Amino acid sequence: MNSLPMLHPTFRRWLVVAVAAGFPTVASSEPPAVAVEAERTHRTVLQNDYVQAMRVTLPAGESNDMHVHAHDDAAVMLSVATIANETLGKAKPPGQPVAPGGISVRENGKNPLTHRIHNVGTTTFDVVDVQILQRPAGPESPAFTTPAAEHGSLRVYRFELSPGASSAPHTHARPYVVVAATDMTLRTASPGQSDATQTLETGYIQWADAGDTHTLTNSGSSPAILVEIELK
Repeated sequence: MNSLPMLHPTFRRWLVVAVAAGFPTVASSEPPAVAVEAERTHRTVLQNDYVQAMRVTLPAGESNDMHVHAHDDAAVMLSVATIANETLGKAKPPGQPVAPGGISVRENGKNPLTHRIHNVGTTTFDVVDVQILQRPAGPESPAFTTPAAEHGSLRVYRFELSPGASSAPHTHARPYVVVAATDMTLRTASPGQSDATQTLETGYIQWADAGDTHTLTNSGSSPAILVEIELK
């Protein structure tokens, strides 16, 4: 049997230094990260000049590809699931439970996030992610109540309504996005207008202009969670 060829002394020294420094000595099998808009599991469900909303549905045991979030965003959970959020360059963490109406906000415009989600549970993971493309014109307004979450680009209001319960009347001085985190029958009352009742499915999403004043009532027989994401 032929013996292995001897390595040149210079190459041997380089190889020792490279391994000690942690440089890869073989090509990685990991494909490069893609922009979130191009990631295969992110499906755009709403887009205009100001926001892009994407819905992700991951069956149990599946993962999406490593992808980059470069815009500030807010994510609204739509299902009970257990996920592991793996950030590029870090070990995959233990699974964490999520539930409908859970909210995550991130300032990716300052520090882009590269990650992927692993569904490590036994149920489907379902989420809507709303990213801010640009700020609508006009001055920032104060919060009308304590937000569930916020950062420099947006505020998130979360209404958890038992059957027959209503929110306090409130006015959105800035444009906002509505997300139904559960199925619901929702009655909306606005001054000077007839009440409107809608049956909304989990994941329903809608853009609304500034100046809207309303009271929200759960007209159904099950608890309901509605999220309003207001752009600052």
